Amino acid sequence: MTTPRHALLLLAAGGSRRLGQPKQLLRLDGETLVRRAARLGLATTPAEALVVCGANADAVWAELADLPLRKAVCTAWEHGLGASLAVGLGALSPDVDGALVVLCDQPALDADHLLALRDAWRRDPARAAASAYAGVLGVPALLPRAWFAHLAEGRQDHGARDLLRANASQVHAVAAPPLADDIDTPEQARAVTGDSLGANPAQE
Repeated sequence: MTTPRHALLLLAAGGSRRLGQPKQLLRLDGETLVRRAARLGLATTPAEALVVCGANADAVWAELADLPLRKAVCTAWEHGLGASLAVGLGALSPDVDGALVVLCDQPALDADHLLALRDAWRRDPARAAASAYAGVLGVPALLPRAWFAHLAEGRQDHGARDLLRANASQVHAVAAPPLADDIDTPEQARAVTGDSLGANPAQE
């Protein structure tokens, strides 16, 4: 049996308004959050890897340019995750069977969880595999190709979350309670990462 092929789709286009500086470029243990997310996603051995940039696109891409990733730019990044997701899905090769959607603001994310999502999806690639935390199904998630057309319409302000909720019976849930902690405000940044989080020197 042929192993299903997945793409890594890293969404890194947001403007981080509430945080007051690009969260993609904040550092955790000496590594920017966007590079960390890319590194963890690449550990799943995707057939291809794509990052969607938007706000601060040049600075974000500079953190990733030496990694095996392609870049897509979402000019409508202010419209939310749905717009970035639509751009990313539309830029993927037609021969991938699913997309592993990863954000860069979940500091508790690790490679083991992404591998668990990949393996759950590979067992039944017609279904999605999504992270379960705080009573919801969310990202990271591995979405089957059959969902791409709907998501590519870009109407979901919350990215894939609404579709995951509406199709919960077609989703393999992989528990990950720590992923409920993300970074949107300075207070969240301090609570989640403490002193290990700091601005990229290039942004100071």
